Amino acid sequence: MSNRTANEPSSGAVSLAVDADGVALLTLDVPGEPVNTLYSELKEEFSAAMERVETDASIRAAVLASGKKDNFIAGARIEELQALRTPEDARARALATQGLLARLAASKKPVVAAIHGACLGGGLETALACQYRIATEAKKTVLGLPEVRLGLLPGAGGTQRLPRLTGIAAALDLILTGKHVQAAEAKKLGFVDEVVTPAILLEVATKRARQIADGELDPARQREKKVSLRQPKALRERLRRLALEQNPAGRRLLFRQARAKLLADTHGHYPAPERALDAVREGAEHGLVAGLEAEAEAFGELAMTDVSHRLVELFFATRELKKDNGTDDSAVRPLKVEKLGVVGAGLMGSGIAFVGASVAGFEVRLRDRDDVSLGRGMRAVQALFDARVKEKRLARRDRDQKLARVTGGTDYSGFGRVDLAIEAVFEDLALKHRVIAELEACLPERAVIASITSSLSIAEVAQGAKRPERVVGMHFFSPVEKMPLVEVVTHAKAAPEAVATAVAAAKAQGKTVIVARDGVGFYASRILAPYLNETAYLLQEGARIDALDEALVRFGFPVGPISLLDEVGLDVAARVGPILEAELGERMKPAAGLEAFVRAGRLGRKAKKGFYLYDERGVSKKKRGKKVVDPAAYEALPTGARRERPSADEMAERLVLAMVNEAVRCLSDGVLRSPRDGDIGAILGLGFPPFRGGPFRYVDACGATAVVDRLRRLEERHGIRFAPAPLLTEHAREGKRFY
Repeated sequence: MSNRTANEPSSGAVSLAVDADGVALLTLDVPGEPVNTLYSELKEEFSAAMERVETDASIRAAVLASGKKDNFIAGARIEELQALRTPEDARARALATQGLLARLAASKKPVVAAIHGACLGGGLETALACQYRIATEAKKTVLGLPEVRLGLLPGAGGTQRLPRLTGIAAALDLILTGKHVQAAEAKKLGFVDEVVTPAILLEVATKRARQIADGELDPARQREKKVSLRQPKALRERLRRLALEQNPAGRRLLFRQARAKLLADTHGHYPAPERALDAVREGAEHGLVAGLEAEAEAFGELAMTDVSHRLVELFFATRELKKDNGTDDSAVRPLKVEKLGVVGAGLMGSGIAFVGASVAGFEVRLRDRDDVSLGRGMRAVQALFDARVKEKRLARRDRDQKLARVTGGTDYSGFGRVDLAIEAVFEDLALKHRVIAELEACLPERAVIASITSSLSIAEVAQGAKRPERVVGMHFFSPVEKMPLVEVVTHAKAAPEAVATAVAAAKAQGKTVIVARDGVGFYASRILAPYLNETAYLLQEGARIDALDEALVRFGFPVGPISLLDEVGLDVAARVGPILEAELGERMKPAAGLEAFVRAGRLGRKAKKGFYLYDERGVSKKKRGKKVVDPAAYEALPTGARRERPSADEMAERLVLAMVNEAVRCLSDGVLRSPRDGDIGAILGLGFPPFRGGPFRYVDACGATAVVDRLRRLEERHGIRFAPAPLLTEHAREGKRFY
């Protein structure tokens, strides 16, 4: 902004400068922090700055901007929320922030929000209280209200101001899911007025502030421009809003449908979306003041729930992992990865190539044994890019640029400059030894080799290598483009730099990373095995397929164990069982159910034949929204002697405690570095219910003594596979907690 005169630098987080035309620039820049967050002192400073704007006759309008490079306001300071002790404290905090933003919204001098970078939670609520919003087209500019992900709801007016700009249905889609949108989508939805390039953001914001002050621009009138009959899509949307949102009967239908969908997704485990829905409805039916009061009341109550506490703990744990290099020495620096090599262009390899090119920006060289296999893999990569374009998450131009980063071949040409090579070939030790030898012959000596395996020992995989210290494991979860976790596996000879390189590369691909010590099944596969094994035992005892799935979904898993088996492939699950039994003993002895299914050719979705019915494309058949069980599946199952079918509670208890008990064993065996890693690995890799905090938080919540007692009862009834882990009995005996 040119011609600034009364520049008043501040030692705090808010500075104010006024130009010759009377437009004030309010700049938020929290000292010593990479991003702006809303905390108590900042709110006080901002309130003082608004006092100056309102009372200084030389100021006619204001622009609210950030002094950070790629951030507007990232939201509230979560640490302050953790310090709240009662619902009354949390409600008072919400009311105070509402009051500050109400003052901003009621300002007689227009304030324009100049948004670049993350504008989330309280940051977006602040922008919504401004009279006009301009956002940059930069990819780092994302807007959203993610509070439900922390078990909360927007507590500073978001449930009220957003629906008034976008309409109720569009606002609910954002508020109840916590999803983020880019600036162009925000403009389309109606809560951003303009989208510009970053270079001209302040210039345009200053001009709009001046125009509003001069009466040349009326933001409200601009948003309510008459819809042309030549814009049928916009006209249909206007008519839909009139029919559903602006009359009582339509609103009742809209909220009823929204609640039904919400409960179908959350199964009642997450109270925050339901309370947010109530607050939006209160505001729609009884006005802004009533809506804000309902919002503050709900915020206060939600902040004290166990669900919110677990989700906030998960937030902090994930944040800690982002700073973790994966080794015990924080001074270790990873090798800079610019070129990624992937050997094996199957489902896993093509997925890794996609995230490497699209998310991390790596140059990727994909290799497979023949043209047919390579072509299949390259088409799979392109299909993933095309899906992003179809979903409007990626522009065609960007798709073409990113796709050009992926090249392929049937030999190792192009691997001479690779920094990290990932082998994703079949789970065969001899094959992996051969591939690693071929890689070492062509890679630079400094390069790191990562082996993709879920059951083989990384130490054994590295045994035939010339440079075993440069070999580590990387356990991606399928589908790679969707699953957020990567398990990096280290072994006794692995160089810290190699581990740190694999960790950094996975983070660059958008993944959360835990590091596990080498051992059969590592962490995720090892704790999944008894969970799925117990599933097979329950089926033998007469459990119904759909009832078993439903019991675990009701407990909080995103899908049931039977659906998971069909998705993973029963041959894969059956292959891992004997390996674990050989290494860990009788408690891992596989039940006969999975082996019987494999013998019958029922491998799951990939074979279009498993526990559920599939069409010729491998898509599960559904009836009334639920997957249809294949009646013939029961004929392939061996049956046990039990006469009464197990109850839903018993099924959930047996599967969950089998997983939790093995997680504790992994910690005591040194496979895990910490309970934190174990909880994040179970939640992000296996779908353990986030609101329960993970296996170790679950033990702490139930009490180690209670968990041990339940395991001993199950051990008496079902045998050694439920014998409590020694570390668990120690915690029970000494009253210890994992946190």
